[in-house]
Amino acid sequence: MHSTMMNVPLSVNHLLERAGALFPDREIISRRPDRTLVRHIYREWHQRTLQLASALRAAGIGKGDRVATLCWNHHAHLECYFGIPACGAVMHTLNLRLTGQEIGWIAAHAEDRFLIIDDILLPLYRQFEHLHRFERVIVVPFSGEPVAAGGADDYEQFIAGQDAGAFEFLPHDENDPISLCYTSGTTGSPKGVAYSHRSTVLHALSASLTD
Repeated sequence: MHSTMMNVPLSVNHLLERAGALFPDREIISRRPDRTLVRHIYREWHQRTLQLASALRAAGIGKGDRVATLCWNHHAHLECYFGIPACGAVMHTLNLRLTGQEIGWIAAHAEDRFLIIDDILLPLYRQFEHLHRFERVIVVPFSGEPVAAGGADDYEQFIAGQDAGAFEFLPHDENDPISLCYTSGTTGSPKGVAYSHRSTVLHALSASLTD
């Protein structure tokens, strides 16, 4: 006997598409680093997320490549959580509470290609930029100051002009890695823990059931 229920691989891409299709006018409220609020609707979030995915792909990011983030919790970081996996890459959240030495070692060990970082965290980046050479640094502008020269990209300009409607997801398996987090390293060097589409969806479902 075989199950007659739907046999669909779990994917965070499905969550992204479902939110954009079924709840386009629902509001998302997030907080900038200066504690002011940002209000979006799911339609806007869906579009901007796919624009990020498209921009990363156009910049040469492919399946399995690591894209690091060094950001506080806000709307652009949410776009990264879904946009980086959407293009087939692995999102690596760097812990901004670690020392520069520790962050640099972890980024090098993970072989992160790109870094997406809040502009107010650039002083922290300066502490470890000599430890790992990112191919590209993309800065989320919050301070109101223009993104400094030296090869960095403005996040808003990076995603601008990308056609979200033309974006196509790559074929993928539910066990493909989509995010990476390093342990604290209290008993040795930090170790990377990779999360899959499947594990992330199941975690999200279990969290929703306990809310």
